[in-house]
Amino acid sequence: MAWLKWPSELATGLNSSVAFYEQIESLRLDLHGDPTKAKLVVCSDGNHHMALAQTLQAFARENPAVEEIFYTTTPPRIALQIMQSGGLQIGNFRLSAKPHVFISPPQVLDKLAAAGELSKNEPFMRSRGVVLLVPKENPKRITNISDLMRDDVRLFLSNPVTESISYQIYTDCLRRLANVRGITLDFLSHPLGQPNPKKLIYGESIHHREAPQMVADGRADAALVFYHLGLRYQRIFPDIFDFVWPEGSLGNQSCDVNNFNCGLMGDGGAWGGKLYQFLFSDAVTEIYREHGLMRPI
Repeated sequence: MAWLKWPSELATGLNSSVAFYEQIESLRLDLHGDPTKAKLVVCSDGNHHMALAQTLQAFARENPAVEEIFYTTTPPRIALQIMQSGGLQIGNFRLSAKPHVFISPPQVLDKLAAAGELSKNEPFMRSRGVVLLVPKENPKRITNISDLMRDDVRLFLSNPVTESISYQIYTDCLRRLANVRGITLDFLSHPLGQPNPKKLIYGESIHHREAPQMVADGRADAALVFYHLGLRYQRIFPDIFDFVWPEGSLGNQSCDVNNFNCGLMGDGGAWGGKLYQFLFSDAVTEIYREHGLMRPI
């Protein structure tokens, strides 16, 4: 298996540590920086990790006294575990960190706000629809929802249990697009957790890393992902991936967007409030626009 060599996404640059590209679980790609030295800790969902990385790099350049930023780009359930328990258990390794800023879908942050955990909670960014990630030059010519019904096409989706928010958005979109065409996607009618491996493949926990890996390995012929993820994969792995809009870009009018909020934990410490203000700046709006995302309407 040829594992993808992901580029560095550290907020404050590389240090002298040796970087290993080995067969490791996706989670390790979504823990960034040194939590023991960080003056600023950010927990975020991972679907916009590429834009968040550039944002935090820009913040660090403008605020060199912050020195080290530790941030996570995991599914919300993992970020919640870090926030609620003060850390994360990875095998026999214990990572301890309490976030100053929390970015996640509103379903998550609204609950934290209701529990009195947040001093601020505002809409932050939104996606621009979904695409089908396919191998370079799209060898199976997958362009629309009907193609997903073909016997020779296997589709990757995020896990319905461990990533329920993205799974719901993706499957709702598929069903609506299929309804427009007057077809039924029978492979979506199976009991949760028991997909037909000849038609549908689930990720385990972090689909923004697993989806491109499945397509690159040939275990899936296409993966349904948010547009900004497809754009990221095509940009950094141009010889491996292409993406197509199912039913054309207008098809996404039938799909829900992925919204996420930004929350300030308590007083945010010495740096949380400054980052929170920076996140709503024009500079960050432009960074996210370049990565295929936009401010909420």
